[in-house]
Parts: sequence; structure tokens; C-alpha cells
Amino acid sequence: MHVAAETLLPVDTSLAVALVVLLLVAAAVTAGFRLSPDGSSARAREIVTAGLRAVVQLAAVSALIGWAVHHTPALVGFLLLMLAVAARTAGRRITGNGTWWWAVLPLAAPVVPIVAGLVAAGLLTVPGIAVVPVSGILIGGAMTATALAGRRTLDELDLRHGEVEAGLALGLPERDARLAVARAAASDALLPALDQTRTVGLVTLPGAFVGMLLGGASPLTAGAVQVFVLIALLAVEAIAVALTLELAARGRLHRRPAPDPDGQRIPKSA
Repeated sequence: MHVAAETLLPVDTSLAVALVVLLLVAAAVTAGFRLSPDGSSARAREIVTAGLRAVVQLAAVSALIGWAVHHTPALVGFLLLMLAVAARTAGRRITGNGTWWWAVLPLAAPVVPIVAGLVAAGLLTVPGIAVVPVSGILIGGAMTATALAGRRTLDELDLRHGEVEAGLALGLPERDARLAVARAAASDALLPALDQTRTVGLVTLPGAFVGMLLGGASPLTAGAVQVFVLIALLAVEAIAVALTLELAARGRLHRRPAPDPDGQRIPKSA
């Protein structure tokens, strides 16, 4: 199976060249079509930076993970680091201010109980290697859903602020008025997970399935594990979206600029 993995994607100079070319293509297209919120080349620079960070971070993780999976404190610490980075990434995508830390809740609330339940049921072992990719998949799904739900919710609340005011004028509590306006937009964050689950095996063969096949598992076992991953992602992302919507409706996640020490509002650009 080691030979099979190398045959699928050999790690050599050709791979390095392909990575550089693909990264440059992504950046060039993004810059050429000005695929940034302000029409600049900022998003293209983000793509290059993200690609370089991925190389460095995966190299570091590859060196660390072999040791961490054999030591429970190190493994737990690594998982908490994953969760913290995901929360900061999603939260800053949503708010751009100090309220980003609330994104910890929609990530941790679904992921921690599910991973703990899998460990308690004996499906994952601690210490052990399997807990890292499973947790990473769930945290990554929650991060994406949280960021998408938060951005769509706050965008909708900004765009339809008049409707929120109308709801308040009719006597609705502020939370209920916000939910009525933003719920449909937030639900769009579930579409990637839904589409991936609906089309699995027909359009895509996800990483868990392919990885297990290369590791020597039977197609039936690989398929069963992949179905579990997809359904677990649906549960995690549904909870993440619901909690993100609730936090935005209650004003915990917002884009209002923070006050300075003198009580004046500091613009977002400050």
C-alpha cells in the first residue's frame, strides 16, 4: 500500500513544479479578474501566502504528529490548537473586530461532544493516530460552515436593516426580528456539505475513502467510514450554523466598530 500511495502521487520534483504552477495560476486568475472585495490584487496575494503557509505548516505538522499521537497530553494540546486556529480564522472572516472569539462556541459545541463520544464508544483511541484526521475533518467542516453562516448572516442584516427595524416597530424582540431576516441566508452555509453528501461516489471520491483504500481497507469498509464522516459533518455543520445564527441574532457576533478609550467609535479601517 505504501507503493500504491507513491504511485498515486509521487513526491518528487515534478510534484513540486506542479504545485508552484497551480499556485501561480490561481493567483494570476484571481489578480487578472480582480477577485477581491475591493477589486484589487489583495486576494491574489492571500492565495500565494496561503499556499506557502500550507507547505510550512504541513511540514511542521508532519514532523510533530508522529510524536504527539503517542502522548495523550500532547495530542489533546494539538487538538485544542487546531480548534483555536479554526475559531480565529472563522471569527475574523465574520467580524473583523474583537467579537471574533465567539466563533469558538459554534466550533467547539458540536465537535468536542462528537469526538468525545467516539472515544468513549471505542471507535477512536487516545492516544492514537485516527483521532487527528477525524477531528481535523470535523473542525474544518465546522470552521467553513461558521464562516459562511456568519458572513451571510451579517451581510443580510446589513442589507435588510430596514426590515429588522420594521419587525421591531411591530413589537418583535430584536433577536426574533434578526432571525426572521437572516435565517434563510445562514442556511446557505449548509449547501456545500449537502452537495458533497448527495454526490459522493458519483462526482467525488473524498479523501477518507481514498486514504483507506490506499491503506489496505476493503471498498466496503472505506465506504462505511466515508459515509460516517459525511453524516458527522452534516451534524457538526448544522449545529455550527444554528449557533452562529443565534450569536449574530443576539449581537454577540457583529461588525460594529469597537469604542476607543474615550468612548468614541473606532472605524473598521483604524
